[in-house]
Amino acid sequence: MTRINFMNTTIDNLTMNETLIEIDKLIRLNECAYVVTPNVDHIVQLERDEELKRVYENASLILADGKPLIWISKFYKTPIKEKISGSDLFPKVCDLAAKKGFTMYLLGAAEGVAAKAAKNLMQKYKGLNIVGTYSPPFGFEKDKKELDRIKQQIQKVHPDILIVGLGCPKQEKFMYHHCKELGVPISFGLGASIDFEAGNIKRAPKWMSEHGLEWLYRITQDPKRLAKRYLVDDMKIFSLAIRYGGKK
Repeated sequence: MTRINFMNTTIDNLTMNETLIEIDKLIRLNECAYVVTPNVDHIVQLERDEELKRVYENASLILADGKPLIWISKFYKTPIKEKISGSDLFPKVCDLAAKKGFTMYLLGAAEGVAAKAAKNLMQKYKGLNIVGTYSPPFGFEKDKKELDRIKQQIQKVHPDILIVGLGCPKQEKFMYHHCKELGVPISFGLGASIDFEAGNIKRAPKWMSEHGLEWLYRITQDPKRLAKRYLVDDMKIFSLAIRYGGKK
């Protein structure tokens, strides 16, 4: 009942506290749920990627990540309650897991980064049990042996929560195609969140995030990789906002 139509997808219109309640329910249901956190870049990608659309159509929770989506929802007069970015959600999920006794597995980031993030998080959240980490090599999604290795590692430790930090659309497609066979109650596609928790990448100051300027901070950290995405590709959001606004 919380899901609303928004541009080329749907959004679960929840606060952070409501989201954590739903996550707890999904873990206990144990039906291999997965969570996506669309931002401007994801909305742009959904326009041209049919497989990503199917991923979104089957997601258990779709949470708005980024102030621009909140602003657009207000422009449509169907306001989204709260920005729930993956990097804000991740610590909350770790806290929930520590308190409820849920186990966790981290998949993603460069070699050694997931292990460092796990160490930091278990020190930060007393009782958090991260039962495994793995940073897959580039191109793993096309390597059957590597995919089998990843699946076997996760299946062996039976985590309650799987955090996938591989970037969009790779992480979303991995969850969509493999969540059932992995048998994990809930999986999250959380982009650079593992890097943030490892201290490998610095997050934007809170004031920048709250004013929709996190993208600008990210560009200064990795201009070669992110400048085209933010300054060219993601500018399509303006025409998309107008187009989908006209359909309402």
